[in-house]
Amino acid sequence: MNKRIIITSLLLLVFVLLSIFLCQNVTIIENNNNGNDIDIKLEITKEETSNSTHSETTITEIMNNSTKTSTKNNDSTTKITNKKTTTTSNNIKKNLVSYNGWLSIKNNTLVNQYGEKIQLKGMSTHGIQWFPKYANAYVMRTLRDEWNSNLFRIAMYTEENGYISNPTLKNKVVEVVNNAINLNMYVIIDWHILSDGNPQTHKSEAIAFFSEMSRKYKNNPNVIYEICNEPNGNVTWNNDIKPYAEEVIAAIRANSPKSIIIVGTGTWSQDVDQAAMNPINDSRVMYALHFYAGTHKEWLRDRCSNALNKIPIFVSEWGMSDASGNGGVYKDEADKWISFMKNNNISWANWSLCDKNESSALLKPNTPSNNIDDSYLSKSGIYVKQYMKQ
Repeated sequence: MNKRIIITSLLLLVFVLLSIFLCQNVTIIENNNNGNDIDIKLEITKEETSNSTHSETTITEIMNNSTKTSTKNNDSTTKITNKKTTTTSNNIKKNLVSYNGWLSIKNNTLVNQYGEKIQLKGMSTHGIQWFPKYANAYVMRTLRDEWNSNLFRIAMYTEENGYISNPTLKNKVVEVVNNAINLNMYVIIDWHILSDGNPQTHKSEAIAFFSEMSRKYKNNPNVIYEICNEPNGNVTWNNDIKPYAEEVIAAIRANSPKSIIIVGTGTWSQDVDQAAMNPINDSRVMYALHFYAGTHKEWLRDRCSNALNKIPIFVSEWGMSDASGNGGVYKDEADKWISFMKNNNISWANWSLCDKNESSALLKPNTPSNNIDDSYLSKSGIYVKQYMKQ
């Protein structure tokens, strides 16, 4: 037997015994290149602490024959692995559900299961009756992996060919929620009232819908319920919104006592000051504030700041356009809002994930459903991606 092979084998045996003795993970790779050279790589991973923090040591021994040929053929690789199931903190993104778990509210801000502040950031769909194709697992995964998003909002309109007349939209909601769970993301189920104005209009349908959803997802901390998107018109917090919310919340709480619930406020979710004066008696309720950078400026930030002294706020919808969804991209004002939300740990969802020909749309017209590369992003989309990655 070749003396060099004997020495190599002895070295391998020593390293393996040493690793087993130290209760470490070992990977040894031997490359025998046509019998002329032998590369040995030993990688040792030692478990340092019970909370899965690891240090790594790599030892590489390279033994080259002086007659090493320039052409390497018939490569063979042998791997010896002492498999040990470990979970490291590096394998868990700290902004995702597997780390943060059930969310709660502390000092009027959102915190995770460890009491640490968390800011959720993500996209809202447009109405899924019109733009369902972008609410798919590929796009959601891209938002998570490349944009640093941990949130996805499903805008299920009630009217305008929405759920009330087209209840099969619920199937799309379930599909997207399941995608979010599989992708380790938080997801908002948004009962998107708009033209109906008063949430009382479809209260019975809302109670039935949220009863079903909260039953289905009672064990999933991923799911957040937004029970009335933008109350508007001749409605008030005390007479219409709060009484509605209390009944719908009771239906959810019967199944899911720990879920975060977002309640819309008056005047298209701008009247957080009214809610602050008479909040709902539930420790996991947050209050919606919506803004569009071209319309809602310092005055609404001031209102929000004052309300934060009494209630937690969630910006479940905002856009870089004016309130119409169109009318330009207002980056300077959007910058101010992004800084404000970051400084106050306010979570947000941007409107909207669609290719509609309007300035608040994330995508250019005719964007394919499986590609949101930069070349397909609108002007708004380019900025929103930058904000999300901050």
